Amino acid sequence: MKPLPMAEINAQSRAEFVRHFAGVLEHSPHYAEQVAAERPFADAEALAAAFAGAVQNDVPEAQLRLIRAHPDLAGKAALAGELTPESTSEQASAGLGRLTPAEYAEFHELNAAYHAKFDLPYVVCVRENTKESIFAGARERLNNTPEAERAAALHQIGRIARLRVLDLVSD
Repeated sequence: MKPLPMAEINAQSRAEFVRHFAGVLEHSPHYAEQVAAERPFADAEALAAAFAGAVQNDVPEAQLRLIRAHPDLAGKAALAGELTPESTSEQASAGLGRLTPAEYAEFHELNAAYHAKFDLPYVVCVRENTKESIFAGARERLNNTPEAERAAALHQIGRIARLRVLDLVSD
């Protein structure tokens, strides 16, 4: 999507707004529907905060669905080319598309451990990390309680959403 000025975003129809921001939260365009109703926004940061707020204020079951909508890092969906355009670009930005066989194996083990312990994928804002810090963060967060991990994942989703919103706003 081409970045648009905030004045144009605030003037869009609800359908145009949803189409423009549908990919901000992974496979969850209903949040764009909700945020559309909160317009006008002063700037991109206020818009990004509205997306984060919509997630934080949602019911726990919906939050879990959103977390589970995220793909495993360097997982089967990435290898098969089945990621959203946003996730593909983000994972590539951290070098996750150029892993060695040993690194792929380690990601597979970390992803499996995450699913076994939390029944969730490991969610991290890869654009704010390096391949090394992503590995280290996964190992560290495996020590979290389920409640702490859900909170960490939601925080990371807010970081991801912020960057995606900033990509879609031109001013």
